[in-house]
Amino acid sequence: MQHSIDVNLENFQQVMLTESKEKVVMVEFWAEGYAPSAEMAPVLAKLASHYADSLLHARVDCQTQPEIAQQFGVRGLPTVILVKDGQPIDGFAGPQDELQIKGLLEKHLPKEEDAWFEQAQELANQGDYPQAYTLVKQAHDSDPKRAEFSLLLADCQIELGQIKAAKTLLASIGLVDQDALYKSLLGKIELAEQAAESPEILALQQQLTEQPDNLDLKVKLAIQLHQANQIEEALALMLSVLIKELAFGDAKKLMLDMINALPDGDPLKSQYRRKVYALLY
Repeated sequence: MQHSIDVNLENFQQVMLTESKEKVVMVEFWAEGYAPSAEMAPVLAKLASHYADSLLHARVDCQTQPEIAQQFGVRGLPTVILVKDGQPIDGFAGPQDELQIKGLLEKHLPKEEDAWFEQAQELANQGDYPQAYTLVKQAHDSDPKRAEFSLLLADCQIELGQIKAAKTLLASIGLVDQDALYKSLLGKIELAEQAAESPEILALQQQLTEQPDNLDLKVKLAIQLHQANQIEEALALMLSVLIKELAFGDAKKLMLDMINALPDGDPLKSQYRRKVYALLY
């Protein structure tokens, strides 16, 4: 993948107009035999290689391409200008160390969590909430203050039965971000909670109140709760069965199936897997 290019009048428009629509273009103005340019050149080349997916390093030799330098108003070397969508967006003049340049670039380059979020959004739109959850949770863990990350994570949690977690997350959303999506998620939670009050579940809960030690009732209720996306409640109930009698019917298999169905990154997955393994070993 090309991450560095020498710019001249022939390819100027291609680089500055076309290429800058796809990537941030880091334009380095330099001159042969000028020590500060020579010292900074390898630093820029290193950074260009590191950010090759989103950054193009465009080098302008001011001795052979003075028209380009003049067009950018370059008055001293080394000078670096960042271009996006055909427009200068940032830059600096004079020597800079790697950390300073990296800080400048990272203000304008796509962040890894943004890529995770975009992929998660696509997966959620396709109905693949387990995969979407794993990616958006990574994004949210990287930057918990981003409301769009929190809202998509809450949506995935609701679809995967993590109602309590979703309610907690939505409670942290500030007033300014309580948009139409936020309100629709509250509606989804209400529907999910209503589903957990189905006649079958209510009947089993009543029977269990009357027969609190009936393991068969607990398993049946856990299955109904799981189907109603009350995942945490179902897992807790199944665990209580295994604690009482590890080899009770298909309880162990059902419990492991419920755990394995959880998406990677879900805290419940590791939490209940540890609890079951503690019973097994």
